[in-house]
Amino acid sequence: MPSGPASGAVRTTARLTLAPPTERDAPAWVRLHRDPRTYSHAPHAMPATDEIALAWFDANLARFADLGYGFWLARDRGSGAVVGVAGVRPVGEGADAHLNLYYRLAADRIGEGLGREMARAVLRYAAQWLPERPVRALVKEHNAASVATALSIGMERVGTTVLEDDLPDEPPSTVLEAPRIERCTDFDAATRAAVLDLWCAVNDAGGAVGFLPGAPRADVDAALQAHEASMRAGWTVAGLLRGPHGDVLGVAFLVQSHNRLLAHGRSIYRVMVDPARRGRGLGQVLMAGLHGIARRDGVEIVSLGVRSGHGTEAFYEGCGYAEVGRIRGAIRVAPGDDRDSITMSRRLD
Repeated sequence: MPSGPASGAVRTTARLTLAPPTERDAPAWVRLHRDPRTYSHAPHAMPATDEIALAWFDANLARFADLGYGFWLARDRGSGAVVGVAGVRPVGEGADAHLNLYYRLAADRIGEGLGREMARAVLRYAAQWLPERPVRALVKEHNAASVATALSIGMERVGTTVLEDDLPDEPPSTVLEAPRIERCTDFDAATRAAVLDLWCAVNDAGGAVGFLPGAPRADVDAALQAHEASMRAGWTVAGLLRGPHGDVLGVAFLVQSHNRLLAHGRSIYRVMVDPARRGRGLGQVLMAGLHGIARRDGVEIVSLGVRSGHGTEAFYEGCGYAEVGRIRGAIRVAPGDDRDSITMSRRLD
């Protein structure tokens, strides 16, 4: 049976609406998958007939019926026109089990960044609702646009593989893998060192994570120790965003109130992503993963504090948050530089 937000759930991005396909979408699916312009890097991979393309469509409908997810149809929010398909499907067994990321964009919309936009939406979905399997994309290196899309959403090269339908003289596909969210209640020594390094780097890059740039490492270490003590006491859970090679790309803390009347909520602190990897959507993947951790812990409401002047309100609004309170001038960054303390919240249920 479907699980998660499943069947019927619609996702929106700045320019697109991604929704599960219905029977009436079959003609649009067939047109997209029978357009040779979308297979210029692998002409042999295009379905040979409309009937084969329709069989792919029917298999996708069945996947949604069985699992609650699959390949969504992407429409332009302005015109309503179908501009592509994007989603994941489960592949492999055991150690090789993963979610295969698929994205195909209409030929007349290539070059607008829509492929990246819909692929990022899929990674956020997977981080929140399907964390058990890594997300991978299999792309030929000569398909430079698809490789660039995968890299731009934070995926990394992890190897190569030969596909069943590869031609005899065709090069193997590159395997790219997305970062994964990890629920953590205790840091081992290597992870702790990586988190401390990340916190200092974010702080020195101007991130509003409790200190001003240039704060002594010892002060940041003391703040990290406080979070670790709360983790050991069972009041705090860390969400780690790890790259496919094991490096810590992001972290945030989910903190439960000691007030039993607030036990169904959590406060989010210290949302941090590697400043060297900005622009790849990792912050949204981290937040989506945190929401998934919180939901699985039975949490219904999450809240966080924002320091004005960084533009982060818009980021959190994009993650579903709304401002619920503001104290003007509550944070004195420097003489004559007072910032607002903003509280934002969203429901997870």
